[in-house]
Amino acid sequence: MAWIYLAIAGVLEIVWAIGLKYTEGFTRPLASTITVAAMAASMWCLALALKEIPIGTGYAVWVGIGAVGTAILGVVLFGESAAWPRLACIALILAGIVGLKLTSP
Repeated sequence: MAWIYLAIAGVLEIVWAIGLKYTEGFTRPLASTITVAAMAASMWCLALALKEIPIGTGYAVWVGIGAVGTAILGVVLFGESAAWPRLACIALILAGIVGLKLTSP
């Protein structure tokens, strides 16, 4: 169950990271409310996951999921660069996430 909480926390991190763009400096109330709620829910799920998963592994996977998801959505939603070196770096982060999962209890 801890890994499920961690995956949910990572997805919620993507939500709030992308949400920050839509808040326009926290001047848009609905986007700001959704973003802050996603932040709180992400932290709550991360805290639940860290009851069983080592902190180094859990935090790295949480950040990795957020970084990969946010980078991909940056390309899709905001037209950010999809150059092969950037995509290769994203793939390396993804490989690190998978490696941590495979080598953790």
